Amino acid sequence: MSDKTSSNGPLVQVDRVEKVFHRGSEDIHVLANLSLEVPTGEFLALMGPSGSGKSTLLNLIGGLDQPTKGSVRVGGEDIGRLSGRALSQWRARHVGFVFQLYNLMPVLTAERNVELPLLLTHLSRAQRNQHVETALAVVGLSHRAKHYPRTLSGGEQQRVGIARAIVTDPTLLLCDEPTGDLDRKAGDEILDLLQGLNREHGKTIIMVTHDPHASARAARTVHLDKGQLSNEPAK
Repeated sequence: MSDKTSSNGPLVQVDRVEKVFHRGSEDIHVLANLSLEVPTGEFLALMGPSGSGKSTLLNLIGGLDQPTKGSVRVGGEDIGRLSGRALSQWRARHVGFVFQLYNLMPVLTAERNVELPLLLTHLSRAQRNQHVETALAVVGLSHRAKHYPRTLSGGEQQRVGIARAIVTDPTLLLCDEPTGDLDRKAGDEILDLLQGLNREHGKTIIMVTHDPHASARAARTVHLDKGQLSNEPAK
């Protein structure tokens, strides 16, 4: 697996972004004039207290939401200008998501869960199977391919989630509290895996976490509080 972006500039450029949610007559300002650049191949940790806007920022970078103001560019593409099918196709090509609660389909085996993003591509069944085998091998779960989520440990389920995220060889890996539902041992194994994807496979990773132990694995940590970024933790 390899990074598909060859730009000399930053892979991710968040430029003067604001995000406002509307609740009845109330405007809730989550992000305020926020700018962030993430170079290709970086492992970035994004920390902040609950409600600080970490997941909102991750969703904007992943094209799951759009900014109220400002722009988000990934690989030079202004994803705020994409809509509908074009945006879905962009996400399928360029972004792998890893969630805190795994989000696996309980009625599907590990290998069929990993295959799900490939169903949006034009790959043949044989080609999809090859990609799935590769992704499961990367996360060390080839021997559990036929198992259902209920028969897997939490750490194994998260490995399946990571395999699903990387099966399309995405440009960017976005992880939202990937160790938040795991004990320390299983969490450390997941962090080892993410570090390996970054260092050995060149994956650009942005990880939201509240855990300093997890953020210490990243090459850089930035802190988000009250819609603003800082290099220092919130006080």
